[in-house]
Amino acid sequence: MSSIPLDERTQKLVSALQLQCLHPGIGALRQLSCMFRRMDLDYSKKICFEEFVLGLRSYNLKFSDEDIELLFSALDINDDGQIDFREFLELLIPPMNEVRTNVINEAFDKLDINGDGTIQMDELKIVYAANARKHPKYLSGEWTEEQTLRYFLDGLDTPGDPDGEVTREEFMNYYARVSATVDDDCYFDMVVRSLYGLPAVRAKAKR
Repeated sequence: MSSIPLDERTQKLVSALQLQCLHPGIGALRQLSCMFRRMDLDYSKKICFEEFVLGLRSYNLKFSDEDIELLFSALDINDDGQIDFREFLELLIPPMNEVRTNVINEAFDKLDINGDGTIQMDELKIVYAANARKHPKYLSGEWTEEQTLRYFLDGLDTPGDPDGEVTREEFMNYYARVSATVDDDCYFDMVVRSLYGLPAVRAKAKR
């Protein structure tokens, strides 16, 4: 689920690429990982423009030269002339549906105790400390409770640029990547509710 603003034409191109490359019943993350590896011809863990063009052709994807340049530019978020895997995922992972978005919003609201729109260490100490104490590195004595909570908080933060607080958008982006590995909505909902101690959703009564 990308947080990068795109113009209407580029968004349509991204949607077309997702539609042609992502198939139901197979985790989106696994499909995108395979696609990235297939395009990374020199195994550099980055895709240059020439590799991107050849990769699209190998998937028999028919985009005009101008459209390919627009797609590459959109994927190359840091504008260094190459696409790394994080950039690839940022744009191509599909958004979560309503069921998943609702439970992630519910989890965020529980962690954001003071309601200021961010999750911070002091709030985690209140809400998530019991989970932190189950982490293997805490149990082994390698990490303190605070180090374990810091590890969790930084994992939710923007990759490569943690600032000590997690916004709702960052929380959603993290779980969009997790969501891409899980096909079943009910299982995703159950796991998130179990992790954060959220109440179970009652099934609607049949009429």
